[in-house]
Amino acid sequence: MGKLVLTTFVTLDGVYQGPGGPGEDTRDGFTHGGWTVPYDDEDSGRFILGLYDRVGAFLLGRRTYDIFAGYWPKVTDPADPVASKLNTLPRYVASTTLTDPGWTGTTVLGADLAKEVTAAKERTDGELLTHGSGVLARSLLALGLVDTVHLLTYPVVLGAGRRLFAEGSVPTAFRHTGGRVTAKGVSIQSYEPAGRPEYGTYELPENG
Repeated sequence: MGKLVLTTFVTLDGVYQGPGGPGEDTRDGFTHGGWTVPYDDEDSGRFILGLYDRVGAFLLGRRTYDIFAGYWPKVTDPADPVASKLNTLPRYVASTTLTDPGWTGTTVLGADLAKEVTAAKERTDGELLTHGSGVLARSLLALGLVDTVHLLTYPVVLGAGRRLFAEGSVPTAFRHTGGRVTAKGVSIQSYEPAGRPEYGTYELPENG
């Protein structure tokens, strides 16, 4: 059974929206798209390539799927380690409206996300990799389906945009499993969900 691995780019203020370009995701009038691009370097590239060494299948939200489907099938170089995996390995897209995915090898997951993602994990030899897909990511975390979170935090504050951990997120504790900081200041940290948070207090005990 494969592990479900979530890889998400966020700003210091928790925004995940539109990391790759100005027109990528303009919902709610978002005008800051492309905020990851100035921080791209060999360090972050090596990390992403490492993910693709272990991937067995992909799970994407509808918006991320549409972005990927419009780009990666056009990258036909068999030596490209990202394109070769994205174009040949099984792809799952979570959507209740998509009926006929044009990208060959794509399976649409319907309304019963917990059941269908669990089945996809069972069919996957290697990691089931979810890129971005903020709405889907929140649902997967809330359902307890995520095994590993790779959170790439970029040294920029936008002050607007959709946030990964928005108000109403399920309270969750995480166990840190590794991390590094790139030469351009991107913090790449890996976590495993560890149940519900524990709480304590710094108050001094009352004298008896």
